Amino acid sequence: MGTAQEKRRQGAVWFKATASDNGGGCVEVSMRDEGVSVRDSKDPGGPVLHFSGQEWAAFIACVHAGEFDGTR
Repeated sequence: MGTAQEKRRQGAVWFKATASDNGGGCVEVSMRDEGVSVRDSKDPGGPVLHFSGQEWAAFIACVHAGEFDGTR
């Protein structure tokens, strides 16, 4: 699992899913050479979680497998 860090990357490009409903429950993602960074879209100056490429790939695989949608 990734760890919360206060380290900021200068010039990071953040994006969120185009399907976001702007209801305030979104996260933003920044791809980087070392992996992926994630932050709360409502608090862009707040904590950032950093994940290795392997950790992010495992998370995405679980999303696609439905492990977080309450149907399993």
